[in-house]
Amino acid sequence: MFFDSFGLLGTLGLVALVVIVIRLNTRLRLVERELGALRSRVLSMPPAAATTAAAEEQAPAAAIERTGEPIVDSAVSEAAEEAAGEPAGPAGPWGTREGRDAASVEPAPAPTARPAAARADIETALGTRWAVWVGGIALALGGVFLIRYSIEAGIFGPGVRLTMAALLGLALVGAGEFIRRTGFEIPLNGGNNAYIPGILTAAGAFTLFGAVYAAHGVYGFIGPAFAFVLMGIIGVGAIAAALLHGQALAGFGLLGSLVTPLLVASEAPNAWALFGYLAIVLVATAAIARLRDWRLLAGAAFAGTGLWCLVYMAGSGTVDFTVVLFINLVILLSLAFIWLGGRAGGEEAPVAFDWPTAIPALSVALAALSLLINPDYQAAGGALYGAVLIAAMVAIALYRPGAPALLHAAGVASVAAYARAALSGSFAFDFAGGSLVVEGFPAAPFPASMPYIGAVLGALFLATGLWSARNLAASAPIRGAHWAAWAAATPLAILAAVWIISGNPDRDYGLAAVALLLGAILAAGGEAIARAENPPLTGALSVSFALAGAGVAFVLMLHMAFGPGLTTVLVGAAAALPALATRQRGYPVLGWLCVGAAIVVIMRIAVDPTIVGQEFLGRTPVFNALLPGYGIPALAFGFAAWQLARTTAGRPRLVMEAAAALFSLLTVAMLVRHAMHGGVIDSGAPTLAEQAIYTLLALGAGAILIALDMRSPSPVLRYGSIAAGCVSAILIVANHFFVLNPLFTDESTGRIPFFNLLLLAYLLPAIAAGALALYARGKRPRWYSAMLALVGATLAFAYATLSVRRLFKGEFIGFWSGLGQLETYSYSALWLAMGVGLLIAGVWQKSYILRIASGVLIAIAVAKVFLFDMSELEGVLRALSFIGLGAVLIGIGLFYQRLLTRAAQTDEPAKAQ
Repeated sequence: MFFDSFGLLGTLGLVALVVIVIRLNTRLRLVERELGALRSRVLSMPPAAATTAAAEEQAPAAAIERTGEPIVDSAVSEAAEEAAGEPAGPAGPWGTREGRDAASVEPAPAPTARPAAARADIETALGTRWAVWVGGIALALGGVFLIRYSIEAGIFGPGVRLTMAALLGLALVGAGEFIRRTGFEIPLNGGNNAYIPGILTAAGAFTLFGAVYAAHGVYGFIGPAFAFVLMGIIGVGAIAAALLHGQALAGFGLLGSLVTPLLVASEAPNAWALFGYLAIVLVATAAIARLRDWRLLAGAAFAGTGLWCLVYMAGSGTVDFTVVLFINLVILLSLAFIWLGGRAGGEEAPVAFDWPTAIPALSVALAALSLLINPDYQAAGGALYGAVLIAAMVAIALYRPGAPALLHAAGVASVAAYARAALSGSFAFDFAGGSLVVEGFPAAPFPASMPYIGAVLGALFLATGLWSARNLAASAPIRGAHWAAWAAATPLAILAAVWIISGNPDRDYGLAAVALLLGAILAAGGEAIARAENPPLTGALSVSFALAGAGVAFVLMLHMAFGPGLTTVLVGAAAALPALATRQRGYPVLGWLCVGAAIVVIMRIAVDPTIVGQEFLGRTPVFNALLPGYGIPALAFGFAAWQLARTTAGRPRLVMEAAAALFSLLTVAMLVRHAMHGGVIDSGAPTLAEQAIYTLLALGAGAILIALDMRSPSPVLRYGSIAAGCVSAILIVANHFFVLNPLFTDESTGRIPFFNLLLLAYLLPAIAAGALALYARGKRPRWYSAMLALVGATLAFAYATLSVRRLFKGEFIGFWSGLGQLETYSYSALWLAMGVGLLIAGVWQKSYILRIASGVLIAIAVAKVFLFDMSELEGVLRALSFIGLGAVLIGIGLFYQRLLTRAAQTDEPAKAQ
């Protein structure tokens, strides 16, 4: 398949190709100067003459599109040459004298505009484009069929047939060149895509490919080395001829060049010969694509070469890392110095993203990633070559602004390589009391060199990223942000992976010092970038990435040095530091760093609500690890919200206010649960006493949030207070009345007559809900106060009713113990008395809700008397029940009559006035 003498032939071919490219580039510059002179002449003409001149310019431009030969006015050419400091000479390298004289004497008339439908009629399509393309395909197939016929008929021997096929291919190539030079093409409308010389040349190259392959693969007339050379020359020649005949021919030549190694087999493959040949093909194709700005051709060349490299790495038993390094460096250098290099005439390539750069970035990144993560490659030292490729990608991205894809591909490959190592193996998690096993990647060894390689790569990204971000802060902040992001992400990912794989998971002071140093460098780098901004100290995206990376590094440092328990407390306390920094700098990211600290603390307590683990928590009420674990973050979040409200404000302040309120509630709730369950946090469902404390906390939180909102208005405080009240109402309805009601659970209510569970679970929440409803009047929506008032009244009703039952039944009041007649009568009397009490309170407080509640309660008492007492009570109790009901109802009627009469007497003087 490959040969040893390829180096000499390849070098000679490359030299010849460079000479051809230089000559063609010189001619192309001459054409550009002449077209520039024409354009200047047209722009300087009056509007009436500009139309005629534009028509003159279109004709030579169309000819150049078809043939690559300029046909220009001699006067314009002379003017252009004089302007460039060159003596006047022929108009172009291939222009005819007659054409130049005709152009100088009389300009061609402007063509008459025709409708689009007329220009694109079916006759033009069939007579120009389709006829020419089908004819070219027919010529190529004709050569194949001629060889086949001669084989079947036995007219000629194999050598004669192959000679005839080669002569036919050369004749087609010569015919294409003859037509191009003599100018026999007809410039019909719609025929620009039917360039006859290019199609003839492609057909000839196809025929020559077939002849050489048959001579080697079918008949064995020539060896693999000679066949490889011939097919390579044909492919590279077709690519070079594309400068004259168009991109389609270049694509055909590239395809043939890339397929040649598959068609030519060898018993002793030579990787250097293969990739040396591919390097020549890539350099030639990239140079031609750059001259013509053929993006599709450039992308195909990079893709084909990169695919050959990946196939070689996947299919070869022993990979030569120097060969892999060589071809990938050729890809990168071709991208940097040819495709992204200066255009013809010295014009620089555009800075905007160029999609062909993504193809070599992907292929080189995949090769580097394979060298870094493959255990066999690691054992043979391939990881070092992968690191060199990543460093080369970063260097070229630094050198060429138009190659951001190289930076992103290098960063992704570095992070993925170390993440793959960190996530290898299996991981077991406790889930719902069981064991949930998550299978990761197959476990892979972590060579001793990988931490050192990671340190070098991390330092490379850190230094180049911060340096580039600072230099681009004023001129190109978005590009600078790309560099700043990878300057933070790559070293952090490598450091975390090394800690997970080879560090001490409990305490690792060495890596903690590295994390501290990294955070300090990123913080200093962010400040340097901010000072270089225009205007300075704005805190744009680059600064945000650098400071965010510093924050993550400090969190890693705390976890490495102090363990999970103290990390929760210290990260929570550290949330106040970015807020304090807003006194000196107004960077928007500082507030979000406070939010990030809150998120980290929430994630930590979600993993371990006990902060330090259940076995180390202890049973001491209040003064245990829960108090600092939840209390210190709550205080720090509250301080951060207070500080942000006075500096940057914005959404981070609102988030920190919500976090402070949440952790304040969690602090008290967790301490209560710890005390109620003897130091055990996850002991199962809460009791009614514990739930009553949670309800009181939620009601108290609602009142505190209202008070804070009145002093410092905030949407978080406003909606948080409403949410606290609604959550309280839901908890009361669900747990106090149904799920945990001792009437249904038969839970012990305590042995003390008054200070018992009913006081804690019903009377105190009723007072708290009523007080909150009263405090919220005029400060929150009317429905909110009405809801709380109704909940408070219902709790008071439940407390009174259950207290009566406890009076009769004792400590346990389950409903299945039945009802006595005196107990039944007591409920009727109690409900009537409560209804009257609510009526008085409603009139006193001028509360319509309380008056309606009294009416509902009295209606319930009336229904009970008529529907239940009449059948269940006997003797004097039944009579007393009805007598008491009638007296109360009459008293209520008299009360309302007097109330309405007084209201009418008050309104009459007002109307008279």
